[in-house]
Amino acid sequence: MYRTHTCGELNMKNEGQDVILSGWVQKSRDLGGMTFVDLRDRYGITQLVFNMETNSALCEQARKFGREFVVQASGKVRERSNKNLKIPTGEIEIDTEEITILNRSEIPPFTIEEETDGGEELRMKYRYLDLRRANVKDNIILRHRFAQEVRKYMDSIGFIEVETPVLIKSTPEGARDFVVPSRMQPGTFYALPQSPQTLKQLLMVAGFDKYFQIVKCFRDEDLRADRQPEFSQIDCEMSFVEREDILNTFEGLGKYLFKQLRDIEFGDPFLRMSYKEAMEFYGSDKPDLRFGMRFTDVTEVVRGKGFVVFDSAEYVGGICATGCSEYTRKQIDELTEFVRRPQIGAKGLIYVRYGTDGTIKSSVDKFYSPEDLKIWAESMKAQPGDLLMLLSGDRKKTLTALSELRLEMGSRLGLRQKDKFVPLWVIDFPLLEWDEEEKRFFAMHHPFTSPIPEDLQLLESDPAKVRANAYDLVINGVEIGGGSVRIHDATVQKQMFKVLGFSDEEANEQFGFLLNAFKYGAPPHGGVAFGFDRWVAMLGGQDSIRDFIAFPKNNSGRDVMLDSPSRISGKQLEELHLILGGKDNK
Repeated sequence: MYRTHTCGELNMKNEGQDVILSGWVQKSRDLGGMTFVDLRDRYGITQLVFNMETNSALCEQARKFGREFVVQASGKVRERSNKNLKIPTGEIEIDTEEITILNRSEIPPFTIEEETDGGEELRMKYRYLDLRRANVKDNIILRHRFAQEVRKYMDSIGFIEVETPVLIKSTPEGARDFVVPSRMQPGTFYALPQSPQTLKQLLMVAGFDKYFQIVKCFRDEDLRADRQPEFSQIDCEMSFVEREDILNTFEGLGKYLFKQLRDIEFGDPFLRMSYKEAMEFYGSDKPDLRFGMRFTDVTEVVRGKGFVVFDSAEYVGGICATGCSEYTRKQIDELTEFVRRPQIGAKGLIYVRYGTDGTIKSSVDKFYSPEDLKIWAESMKAQPGDLLMLLSGDRKKTLTALSELRLEMGSRLGLRQKDKFVPLWVIDFPLLEWDEEEKRFFAMHHPFTSPIPEDLQLLESDPAKVRANAYDLVINGVEIGGGSVRIHDATVQKQMFKVLGFSDEEANEQFGFLLNAFKYGAPPHGGVAFGFDRWVAMLGGQDSIRDFIAFPKNNSGRDVMLDSPSRISGKQLEELHLILGGKDNK
């Protein structure tokens, strides 16, 4: 028996008991006549005590322990004189009677503590050590709990978990596929699924009217903090439902998860907002509603005073920052540089200080009188003490820049608290988006998204105006998931493929298996997919999903621990009938 208890469960109720613990040496403290060792396992830390007077040999042995040695200790539980009430075991310690070194450790490349001295790349290389840190371990445990609660809830409302294949057919829409060459079928390739979209629709045709799975998905796209080449999603589909049924069902899931994992209750329904409203007032289809600062369109209000920047602009919009009229010139200059960054692209920032005494000053006093500026303030519902910030230019680009400025101000003013959550359904997205380079429409979600019924007649005559019967769940400015009511009518699906530029032959080549299935009675159906990793990271109070994945990849898509991706042998390439191009692959 390596242990009778874990390092996280002993307390004063165990006083006087003989116990055996096993774990890793967190740290050792030599205080002359006494030596203290913190022993750590997955469950916590327990202090071991060695006394030079009562057992000098054992004490000398303990003093030779290095960090991360794996040891087994036996002894008696006793009350600590210097209690540490910050940890569950902090009232007791082990009067150690015997110690065994189970394995020695080299000096770790970074400290295995919450505030480590290791950089991210180093920690990812030695991820198995990083996972020993309490905060990272807790993230993985939260991920486990999240998965269990998802399964509990979905099972309780009649959903069946069904696994779908990982090797599937490549499709042309969406992100870039990861492909896998077939040895048995030379010259052909599988694709790793970006989503089980068509497969879950086939399950609806098969009569499994409530399906879900926690599934791995793969997308070969540029990475960032909340994106990995392989990620997990909660994939769901339902039959004989309309949009309202789907939103109510998965709003229930969201409320359940917040209650179980954060003890947060949402009594009211989640907010809803159209895509059009989100873009007009927040410049984003995933607005952060933890704070206000809605945009005001002042294009017509500011024109006609000889200020060519505004007079020539397609759009002028502004935000009002409450209580910020005392912002210094340096602070405003910082904001100006922020919006001028290449990734944001604004040409400049116009500001108006509305003083607490009612005076009003701006960066364009040469063109606008105090009376003019008061009209601006009234149109933006500003009060004395507020700061008005305006951007202008191309409508789409300016809305995007204003969105970034709004988020920056929200962060600077402490309005984006990690422990506050405001869920929102964004609905009525455009069905299609025009690609200027290819001169054709693309599906904004995917080719199987149904138009809103009242817009169906516009699909051929005016496709750009058609709204999708689609929805996204947004929490705190993060798209947690999205979905749609699907097209189940073969005639409408054929219309959709036609608008997207697919010939009948191309549609059959890519999606013939689904179109054929629809010939045998497809029920009305729809679904949603939630970003599992993103949702867990949000509940854990962090922006990056990497610390909630056991073995993540870096921003270049590399696993620096496994040194992957890597080259394969010439023999493997030959078996796969592959010849690599490029100067490095002669």
